[in-house]
Amino acid sequence: MLALLTVVLISYLIGSIPSSLWMGKIFYGVDIRQHGSGNAGATNTFRILGWKAGSIVLLIDFGKGLLCTLVISQLAYSIGDGPVSFYTNWDEGAKLLILCGVAAVVGHMFPLYAKFSGGKGAATACGMLYGIEPVSISITLAIFLIIMFTTRYVSLGSIIACAVYPLSQLVLRYWLGWDIDGSIIIFSTVIALSIIVKHKSNIKRLLEGSENRIKSFKPSSGRINQEKSAS
Repeated sequence: MLALLTVVLISYLIGSIPSSLWMGKIFYGVDIRQHGSGNAGATNTFRILGWKAGSIVLLIDFGKGLLCTLVISQLAYSIGDGPVSFYTNWDEGAKLLILCGVAAVVGHMFPLYAKFSGGKGAATACGMLYGIEPVSISITLAIFLIIMFTTRYVSLGSIIACAVYPLSQLVLRYWLGWDIDGSIIIFSTVIALSIIVKHKSNIKRLLEGSENRIKSFKPSSGRINQEKSAS
């Protein structure tokens, strides 16, 4: 139990790293939460700080989920009874991967270092799910990038990618005969639906036609300066 609590806590603390907030404050002198949608995530970073900052934040957030799932989870086997490969007990190992990954996502959404006000968890969840089952998440990530760069709606890419993710696992399992455990598909579906629900404000703006696009993939410094002057 001590080993489990330790790696879950570490995963939460890593997930809590507010990459978008620190990126804005350290390199741009901007609190990302005071601009755009006010959300401390990769989507708002792309919109406000541009594609370079957005890409770095996206990779960091993705990496948090992947790191906690594949690396931090394995520290549990070095605590107490010593290291044991989780491949010797897939059921136990899979649960450990999922718990650490979920802890990272929760940390991203409710970060300790940012007064529990974080992002919507899509990128970190993507990293977590990549560590659990990489093929379907790779398909999903490709769809996200295509939609984001063609429509310039990061939120639309996230929403559609979340919907596609469990469907791609069903196709891989039942049509192509891949060995994907049913519990993973159920878990993926729950995660996907949770992220979509978290995007409910974006869905509303998309339906109303008021959702902000990434216009040029460059920092919107002019708008930031205008907002600062107005305030």
